[in-house]
Amino acid sequence: MQLPTYRGDVPYLTTSQMIKVDRAMLEDFKIDLVRTMENAGRNLAHLARVRFLEGDLRGRRVAVLAGPGGNGGGALVCARRLHNYGALVSVFVTGPGEGFAPVPAQQMDILHRMRVPVVPAAGVAGANTPDLIIDGVIGHSLRGAPGPRRATLSGGPMSRGAPILSLDVPSGVDTATGAVFDPAVRATATMTLALPKEGLRAPGAGDQVGELYLADISVPPSLYAEPGPSGWEPICGERHHPAELRPAS
Repeated sequence: MQLPTYRGDVPYLTTSQMIKVDRAMLEDFKIDLVRTMENAGRNLAHLARVRFLEGDLRGRRVAVLAGPGGNGGGALVCARRLHNYGALVSVFVTGPGEGFAPVPAQQMDILHRMRVPVVPAAGVAGANTPDLIIDGVIGHSLRGAPGPRRATLSGGPMSRGAPILSLDVPSGVDTATGAVFDPAVRATATMTLALPKEGLRAPGAGDQVGELYLADISVPPSLYAEPGPSGWEPICGERHHPAELRPAS
């Protein structure tokens, strides 16, 4: 299956603008995190299947690394969908379930009920090299070096040459500045959400980002062009219509 390609200009968001987009989605349009997380995970699973796993996931091994926030929640949705497609999915989480935010914790509970293996991230060091790694450890909330999640980003399959697909941003890369912390994921491809973040095109970040894809998480086009009740200020003078999946310019 050929992925759609867009060759026009795509606006980039600062991290602070993306945080405001998230707030405007909820406050102005009542589109909550459950919906956007489902959209992110569905698109990520689709890209994984088409770009890396040749369309047929039966028997293919996928390791999903998930942090406790929204980025990890999207990766958990992806894990569920890849499991449904027939992949042999193992999920490695960076902390105990009670440390997860409510919506990602609900996604993890669903995986437990489906009997998808979910184990602490320490187990990734001894895991076999999979056909694909999904990186959902840290999103645009990163402030400084990854800290206690260091081992997750540098050990086991992460260092053995398996392709890596990152959600929104490679973990360990600052979406605001493009700073690459130690350690940071060197992704084969990154699927960013809504609009790409400024840090992804900063000097030095490209080697970590790899191929850059853009996914629609159902942000209304009017949000980008019109002020909203929450105090959101438009970022561009047009209604931006992102494709379902496409490489970002």
